Amino acid sequence: MALNYDVLRSRPAAKASQRYSRKDTILYALGVGSGQVAGSDSRELKFVYERDLAVLPTMAAVLAAPRFWASDPEASIDTKDVMHSAQTLVVHKPLAPEGTVTADTVISNIFDKGAGKSAVVQLTRKLWDGRGDLMAVVGTTMFIRGAGGFGGERGPPRDHDTAPDDRSADATFDLPIRPEQGLVYRLSGDDNPLHVDPIAAKAAGFDRPILHGLCTYGFAGRAILHLFCGCEPRRLRRFDARFTSPVYPGDTLRIEAWRRGPGEAVFRCLVPVRNVIAIDNGYVEFTD
Repeated sequence: MALNYDVLRSRPAAKASQRYSRKDTILYALGVGSGQVAGSDSRELKFVYERDLAVLPTMAAVLAAPRFWASDPEASIDTKDVMHSAQTLVVHKPLAPEGTVTADTVISNIFDKGAGKSAVVQLTRKLWDGRGDLMAVVGTTMFIRGAGGFGGERGPPRDHDTAPDDRSADATFDLPIRPEQGLVYRLSGDDNPLHVDPIAAKAAGFDRPILHGLCTYGFAGRAILHLFCGCEPRRLRRFDARFTSPVYPGDTLRIEAWRRGPGEAVFRCLVPVRNVIAIDNGYVEFTD
């Protein structure tokens, strides 16, 4: 069924605020795997230890999130057909270890891939801190299977940053994902049963629960901090990713990255044991 373009396009900005504590900051970091190597790499300890606590930039993706827009019955969307396909982050100011953030989320684009095909919905969320300073701009792209055909624009051609095919990666980083990772990550706000309940996972077509896409995104962000930012969050400026295959708790994620110029790189994330690319067309900007 085609989505109701007019209903979605006329939605006002969704406003939200959230007070988060140091415990929330540590819980998010644990949810994306920080602390597993804290004993051997003290740079990771600062994300999970209250002394000199630092914040992972990707935490911006989970703060002050609005009510799920696709659940509006007037939008004519079956929520089981909604797939998270891409995520972007532009950092304007590092997150504080605790505080209050406010956010405005708008549906910035809706594209029509044709009758019987997908619709694409892009959302933009701006985050401000308690002083009114812009902290981050978070972008989310969703594919809605079978929701095309409403007469909208097809959208621009796909323009993703790709990994070079003529040379091996300049840097790689392997991160193990613990079997219970989804149980921890969901405590940061995403309690979709698909990620913890085998019955829900099978109903969605998976043989077991899959990891949250934003959890995989957080793992990749940690790797990029190690590879290009000296594990200093303030050095990360932009972090974009496109989700291509699910990741399972218990997998090991391999991040391959290529420098493309001063302060920028492209990357992808693989699960070597299953020979799949989980995140492709990744792009990052940072201060050298």
